[in-house]
Amino acid sequence: MRLIQCLHDDRLTVALVDEGKAGNEAAASGSQVRVVASEGGVYALARRAIAEGKPLSEIVAASLTDTRLDYAQLVAEKRLLPPLTHADPAHCLVTGTGLTHLGSADTRSAMHAATQVEESQLTDSMRMFRMGVEAGKPEVGEIGPQPEWFYKGDGDCVVAPEADIPSPAFAQDAGEEPELAGLYVIGDDGTPWRVGYAIGNEFSDHVTERFNYLWLAHSKLRACSYGPELFVGELPENLEGTSRIVRDGRTLWEKPFLTGEANMAHSLANLEHHHFKYRNFRRPGDVHVHFFGTATLSFADDIVVEPGDRYEIELPALGRPLRNTLSREEERGYAAAKPL
Repeated sequence: MRLIQCLHDDRLTVALVDEGKAGNEAAASGSQVRVVASEGGVYALARRAIAEGKPLSEIVAASLTDTRLDYAQLVAEKRLLPPLTHADPAHCLVTGTGLTHLGSADTRSAMHAATQVEESQLTDSMRMFRMGVEAGKPEVGEIGPQPEWFYKGDGDCVVAPEADIPSPAFAQDAGEEPELAGLYVIGDDGTPWRVGYAIGNEFSDHVTERFNYLWLAHSKLRACSYGPELFVGELPENLEGTSRIVRDGRTLWEKPFLTGEANMAHSLANLEHHHFKYRNFRRPGDVHVHFFGTATLSFADDIVVEPGDRYEIELPALGRPLRNTLSREEERGYAAAKPL
């Protein structure tokens, strides 16, 4: 099952995507999506499923209406929204994990070696990666090593599919990160519930990170996007996709990428455990968006993305591609706090 959120009659609307067509074909053919009755979007449907102890798919099936919308028109008019949101952006936390994919350490090592980062710094990354390879997929109920973890922001850092993705004026790079994202709602008793998965562009400043890996935290405090579709159900272990940069209507760079547990050093359950083990990440009612990492970056191939370039990330199993165009924020000036 795949769901979208969009604006319809100026209201947050949930719709079910036709499972019979792949994302690209569906958009090209002008296929329709079927509206799901929900005051409060996917979030409200998920909360209802938790309260009633039923699968989200069952709640959606019972809430289908006869109203259909033109998917291509929603895309063209930029009425798509992220597929899971919270009415208060402060209650949506966006985070991620790195060095999780087979090959990610090679990408990281090459990126750091390009500026001759000290070997001791690179060794820390390799050590963490190897811990994941050796023990990151423990048996059910057991705990493996914790991964690299970072914070991106709250819901204010999220931009909708097809919308511009802004890079700060001080940023030194605006690089895409094609990833799988997990979307969650925290139940009233503090239990994290996985609502589903989506395509994600985690979006980072790789020049800042490359200068010193201790600046990774700074490099991640950027915008991001995920969607447009929410995949509900059992995720395939092997996911094959394509990441692409389009400039002036032409493909500037394109590369396949792999994700899913078959291509990862950690199990998703292990990554989830090490995020939700913290009490402050189990606050009832909160939404969490967690990026699971990547091993494929245009930056690693010396691509410099410019304002006006479009990011396109495809994972056919998860529906329509995620597309965003790079923009640059205005200079905000000196930011030191003023004394009261």
